[in-house]
Amino acid sequence: ITPIPYTPLCLAKAVKNPTEVEGMKRAHIKDAVALCELFAWLEKEIPKGTVTEISAADKAEELRSQQKDFVGLSFPTISGVGPNAAIIHYGPLPETNRTLTVNEVYLIDSGAQYIDGTTDVTRTVHFGTPSAYEKECFTYVLKGHIAVSAAIFPNGTKGHLLDSFARAALWESGLDYLHGTGHGVGCFLNVHEGPCGISYKTFADEPLEAGMIVSDEPGYYEEGAFGIRVENVVLVVPAKPKYNYRNRGSLTFEPLTLVPIQVKMMNTELLTQKE
Repeated sequence: ITPIPYTPLCLAKAVKNPTEVEGMKRAHIKDAVALCELFAWLEKEIPKGTVTEISAADKAEELRSQQKDFVGLSFPTISGVGPNAAIIHYGPLPETNRTLTVNEVYLIDSGAQYIDGTTDVTRTVHFGTPSAYEKECFTYVLKGHIAVSAAIFPNGTKGHLLDSFARAALWESGLDYLHGTGHGVGCFLNVHEGPCGISYKTFADEPLEAGMIVSDEPGYYEEGAFGIRVENVVLVVPAKPKYNYRNRGSLTFEPLTLVPIQVKMMNTELLTQKE
């Protein structure tokens, strides 16, 4: 007997209809406003030495809650500074809670449920001067993020074939990360939703189709020092490359996440003109 990993309902749910797509776009605009407000607040407050991982996460929730049709968080916020950011699924507790400073990398992976959509975004920032090595690693991660986001691929492609796009720049330097690159995202539903994903594990992921929504989140983690992840939620859309081999059609991604990526963390000399 061959088990059926996903029900027909699950497969249909993964392809968002135009109303769901519009709702997701609205939700991500609201979410970006809240996170821009958060980073402006952090920039002002961190030098005072009063902001902790927990208080930063609480502030993110407070600012999101001020947006229209906010319902709650889509998952517990990952808010880690310095060595705590290197713990992939870190959640700050009173006994691990560190104070944010201008001397360390800060990673926040967070999301919200709005009536019109679900968000999931990670940004890695520095409120002082990042080291050359931190910038180098961040830029390799960013290059992988861009490679996935800008990829053009044939209809019928499974997500695991795109996973190495996200890792290539890291691999070239002997670096890597030990988690998948992306997961399906529901619309006012589970922030982790099947049947699609982008992962080195060839699990039962269905081919990507126009209307599916997935995350694009490569990272790099230096144990005991810092962690880096850059995550957007992206929409699968039709692409129109120069040719159309065997009339099979092509797909690409459209970013839904609109939160800026900190330029200070980039070594732009490592980026191509296209990137």
